[in-house]
Amino acid sequence: MNKEERTETEDEVAVKTESLPQNHFTDTDLQVEWNLLLKQLQRKDTFVFNAIKAFKLIKSGENQITVSYPSDSAKVEFDKVSREFFNHFKTKVHNFSIEVDYKRDFENLKVEVMTKRKIFEKFIEKNPLLKDLDDLMRFDLT
Repeated sequence: MNKEERTETEDEVAVKTESLPQNHFTDTDLQVEWNLLLKQLQRKDTFVFNAIKAFKLIKSGENQITVSYPSDSAKVEFDKVSREFFNHFKTKVHNFSIEVDYKRDFENLKVEVMTKRKIFEKFIEKNPLLKDLDDLMRFDLT
């Protein structure tokens, strides 16, 4: 009938990573697994796939991964699959001391819709003679 309260310290709860394997992994390993996850999500859960397809995962240190994300709402969707993904990745590369940093990136993660007109304008930048041809022929690039 006597109840004893036991409090656990963070050291007891956290798994000590020093005793776990810390094998080397490459950025290529990370990209292969990330693309595999995206392919699986494209078939299984298109909503989450569309939310996280613009994310960039980069190996920034020996045991460090930096995740660049475009918006907070997309990060919420990523959080749903991130735990499973990183656990799978750690097991695959036998490195259990991987740390993940999140970085909000506005500039590089914008998805631009390329219309025929925009593509043609990029070609005009490379070859200005196309502008004269467009003026002469009046291409319909709508």
